[in-house]
Amino acid sequence: MLNAREQSRADVAQWTCPHDQHAGQGCVTCYHATADVDPALPLWDVAAWFTTERPIPIRALQDVHRHDRALTLTQPSTPLVYLLSAQVGAASAAEAVAGVVGFLVQNRHIVDAFTVTEIRAAHS
Repeated sequence: MLNAREQSRADVAQWTCPHDQHAGQGCVTCYHATADVDPALPLWDVAAWFTTERPIPIRALQDVHRHDRALTLTQPSTPLVYLLSAQVGAASAAEAVAGVVGFLVQNRHIVDAFTVTEIRAAHS
């Protein structure tokens, strides 16, 4: 869970991308960096749960997969809670998550305001 009061300095450092952004806030630079798959980098399965103030239109949910990578945006059974997931190549878990969440930052036309509540990254 992402809550600045509950995270130690070590946790914050662990989830800070190479561009000094917390992975849960997203990083457009990491988003672009993870678009080019480098076979030398490890693959990460990334999941980011987030909330919005307004529902995301069904059409937008369906169109996310048309972007330049295998992103999936789904809505679990809870209203205004969404799951964004993807498999990306990155040097670290923080860079991988920051890149996936960076998709939301880059594409504000899909969701204009969001709060990431939980992030996960695991080697593929």
